[in-house]
Amino acid sequence: MTAAQMTDTARRFALSCGLAFALAAIGPAEAAKPRSRANAIGYTRDAQQVLARARAAAGGAGWNFLRGWHETGKLGGVPYEAWQDPLRYGLRVEVREADGLHVHGFNGQGAWTIAASGQASGTGDAGPVAAARTEAFYGVYGFFYPGRFDAHGDYLGVRQAGGRAFDVVEVKPWSGAARQLWFDRTTHLLARMVEANGPTYELSDYRKVGPVRVAFRIDLAGDPAHSRRIEELTFVPADRAKFSLPRE
Repeated sequence: MTAAQMTDTARRFALSCGLAFALAAIGPAEAAKPRSRANAIGYTRDAQQVLARARAAAGGAGWNFLRGWHETGKLGGVPYEAWQDPLRYGLRVEVREADGLHVHGFNGQGAWTIAASGQASGTGDAGPVAAARTEAFYGVYGFFYPGRFDAHGDYLGVRQAGGRAFDVVEVKPWSGAARQLWFDRTTHLLARMVEANGPTYELSDYRKVGPVRVAFRIDLAGDPAHSRRIEELTFVPADRAKFSLPRE
């Protein structure tokens, strides 16, 4: 599956999460390059401190009790449903477009899609897998689990924007995309995700669900078609079968 074969639905959901499907263009040769400092595993001490404060503000130890993630809502006004796994990589997203149901998923090894026509495709190629891994990582706030998902994090310092101050941490999941995470220095909640040379995503409308607090609104500046509104969120145990391409 090439970048051109990724569905608009998959791109739309990924963009609403602040994820770049440009990763799908990464080839095996690029993925095989030796890991640099930016790719190394582990978080710096300053990054850990910022993330610890953010995790405490969003539920603290409550994040340890999550065994699955199920949400429904609107993606640019279109209904969607998503299942994710906070224990290990797993993702399934279903979006009901005008032409039918579009599905894409990731089971930790392979990325796949099912078009509205029912045509299914899957791949283990480095580019699509990296894009799906990135989506799955940030979708469950994977940076709150430094010992669970292989990732690297650096503290970039304090940034000012809109009369507010933010602690900024750059996080990069292994073989995934780096994001700058902006945490409000007053509430310590994640307020922005910024792609390298890309757009800015605003997270807001935090609500307490079970033991944690989650942003129910994610806006892409200047592009309402990629705005995401969570309407209902539950933490049901993940069914791993949902994350693999169904066999015929």
